[in-house]
Amino acid sequence: MMLIWDPPIVANLVFCIIILVMGIWIYKKTKNKLPLYFGIALGLFGISHVAAILGLATDLAYPLLVTRVIGYLIFIYIMYKYLKP
Repeated sequence: MMLIWDPPIVANLVFCIIILVMGIWIYKKTKNKLPLYFGIALGLFGISHVAAILGLATDLAYPLLVTRVIGYLIFIYIMYKYLKP
């Protein structure tokens, strides 16, 4: 397995991990679920970055598509919950 150290992908992965950890941390402090959902959504996007770094993005195209769609659906849910009175 050959690792692909593309700086933008690595940077995106690092930020996804930071946001995931912060979402969990904020949830634990405030019990507000929206930051947790936000972190989970970004964590799902991080999975595709890991696959790209590991050189598996092409082989896992369909599972990664499903993973990203779930991430986007979580974002849509966050926006809905935020706008809901």
